[in-house]
Amino acid sequence: MSGRTGRRRQTAVAATALVVALAGCSGQAVGGDGASVVATTTVLGDVARRVADCGGLDVTTLMPIGADPHGYAPSAAELSTLVRADLVVANGLGLEESLASALDSARQDGATVLEVAPLLDPIPMVDAHGDTGEADAHDHGALDPHVWLDVARMAEAARLIGAELAAVTGDDALVACGDRVADDLLATDAEVREILAAVPPESRLLITDHAAFGYFARTYDFEVLGVVVPGGSTLAEPSSAELAGLAQIIRDTGVRAIFANKADTTALVDALAAEVGQVEVVELYVGTLGPEGSGAEDYATMMLTNARLIAAALSE
Repeated sequence: MSGRTGRRRQTAVAATALVVALAGCSGQAVGGDGASVVATTTVLGDVARRVADCGGLDVTTLMPIGADPHGYAPSAAELSTLVRADLVVANGLGLEESLASALDSARQDGATVLEVAPLLDPIPMVDAHGDTGEADAHDHGALDPHVWLDVARMAEAARLIGAELAAVTGDDALVACGDRVADDLLATDAEVREILAAVPPESRLLITDHAAFGYFARTYDFEVLGVVVPGGSTLAEPSSAELAGLAQIIRDTGVRAIFANKADTTALVDALAAEVGQVEVVELYVGTLGPEGSGAEDYATMMLTNARLIAAALSE
């Protein structure tokens, strides 16, 4: 564990302990007459908000725009919001590692915690060489948490959220709300496929900054040749041998682009591109939505923008 990662975890654990103590004194969930709904990531927040809006509910999103879920360190106030919710919509599969204690506390206080990724037919993690298999020391675990990069899976997530909201509130109309959002996202999925159709089969090769694109590759018929940072987290560090091997893969295959996480672009990506030459670094919205004017203000537009950027980089 790196010093930076260790400090994040210690801070989160200390803040969680404080929040649990305070929440235990109150004994009540916030939200008044309506259910208090909290989503962990901006992507889940957007999908949950669309479902909840249909039923007249509000959703609080814990992480701010631009936050990398892998390295997010919540404040005591944010943890308090989570612990005292009626329903927490989380990704799961180790994505929100710093929130693990708070999520357990929320359950103990009577909240429903819906972790969507384990319910969406998760796939094995992709390693640094683009292969699936056992997780290494930097991975979240054996299963890949990055389910949101498959739009059809997020359509199913909308249905799950609608059903859970209905169970928590007693308002069965929220099931139909989830179905409505799911149908909209399936239409987005069709648009993504249409955009990506411009990429010829021989060019459907991905080098990414970390192993986030397993679902995307499997769903939209791409191949992940390798990743700059090993494992599924942006917090790990590659060895010099791993970087040299990846540089050779890029030279041998003629890959045109390295796709990086806009929220946490690493200098290693730029260094690798400079070493290889004739390769473009393309920044995508991976773990978070973008700010106003970015073209990634909500989940659907984020995925459409990513598809356009990938298609433009690989079809020229």
